[in-house]
Amino acid sequence: MITTTFSSLASSSAGKPVFATLIFAQTTGGGAAQLTQGFGLALGVMFLFGFIWGVLKIWSGANAISKGDPDGKAGIIAGIIIAGAAAIMGALFAIFGLSGGVLTPSF
Repeated sequence: MITTTFSSLASSSAGKPVFATLIFAQTTGGGAAQLTQGFGLALGVMFLFGFIWGVLKIWSGANAISKGDPDGKAGIIAGIIIAGAAAIMGALFAIFGLSGGVLTPSF
């Protein structure tokens, strides 16, 4: 039976956060680069689906406006936000000086 407390885990790993130690312990060699590349690929796939969903939302909002529904404008605004989420978040990170935390999505 393993009896390890969280405080003993937190104090180990030479001052590194415990979660980073646990994640990088599973990788070999260039673990940080592989992890970043994996997150970039997942982010690219997510943004691809988000862009398609946003375009469809804009289209349905325009169709609702053409039928006289005033709620179509909200659909268009929501579609623009969904489709442009990557650019919006990248800009916000850059504005607040956190551009080092922005990942480049890859496909």
